[in-house]
Amino acid sequence: MDESSFRSSASFGKRQEYIAVAELLRRNFDVYMTLVDDQQIDCVVRLPGSPPSYVDIQIKARSKTAKYACTFAAFEIREPRENFLFVFYSEACDTYWIMPSLDVVRFANRNKNGKNAGKLRIVFGNCNVSGDWVPRPKWKAYGNAFHLISEAREAGKARLK
Repeated sequence: MDESSFRSSASFGKRQEYIAVAELLRRNFDVYMTLVDDQQIDCVVRLPGSPPSYVDIQIKARSKTAKYACTFAAFEIREPRENFLFVFYSEACDTYWIMPSLDVVRFANRNKNGKNAGKLRIVFGNCNVSGDWVPRPKWKAYGNAFHLISEAREAGKARLK
C-alpha cells in the first residue's frame, strides 16, 4: 500500500465522522464534538426541553472500497443505554442507519469464537448480482431515521416514570 492510499484509508473514519456530524447539523441538531473517543462517544446531541437532555452518539463508517462495505464488525458496546445511539454509515449504500445502542445489542450477532469472540457484528446491506450494494429491508426502520435521535429523549422520560 502506497503512502497516499494508507493516508486515505487511515483518515476515512475521521472524515466520515465529520460528514455525519455535518449531516446532524444540517438537520438542525445541536451537536458537540468530543476531543477523545475513550468512552465510545464521538459527539453529543443536545435536545431542547426544560431541562434539556443529551444523547451520546457513536459514529461508524464503511468505505465503498471495503470488501464488505455494509458490514460493521468486531465492535463492542460497554454501556448500552437509552440515550446512547449509533450512527452507522455505508458509503456504498449512501445510507445512514440510526440505531439505539440497546437495539444494536439486541439485534447484532455476537462472535462466538476467534480473536473477536464476544464482539458484535451487524450487516446492513448485501451486494447484488450487478456488484452494487443495497440496504437490507430488515433494517428499513433505522435507515436515515434521524428522528430516533429526538425520540431518545422520550424514551428516557418514559423510563423515569
